[in-house]
Amino acid sequence: MDTYLHLLRSKGFKLTPQRRAVIAALEACAPFPTAQDIHRHVKTQAPDVSLDTIYRNLTLLIRLGIVNQINLPGRGGGSVFEIVAGQRHHHHLICLACGQARCIDYCPIVPHELAQAKEQGFTVVSHSLEFYGYCRDCRTAI
Repeated sequence: MDTYLHLLRSKGFKLTPQRRAVIAALEACAPFPTAQDIHRHVKTQAPDVSLDTIYRNLTLLIRLGIVNQINLPGRGGGSVFEIVAGQRHHHHLICLACGQARCIDYCPIVPHELAQAKEQGFTVVSHSLEFYGYCRDCRTAI
């Protein structure tokens, strides 16, 4: 947690109790908590924290590259979150039936492909890739 707090401080952001609580909840609720999961966890220590406060802090943490948002188009839709600062770059497999997300340590994007973006005047600062399909349990149930 100290690493993430140091990143916030180094970027000029205050270490508010709410930000500390959101980061602690992300660590405690892993893997892949929803904003509602994080909110429930934070409310056990700070009952007055609103869901809007959770979303504002998640948005900031995403913008700073500390947290990744993974969109789940399957059952119920929505998003889940994970701390990525200090972790190895990875992507995800997402089941369209149950919404389960799993990490894969493979990146099919090669540097020369990113160079094409630069040639078009676009600076890539990060990327995210999700593979959608059906997990073993859901595939056999279909």
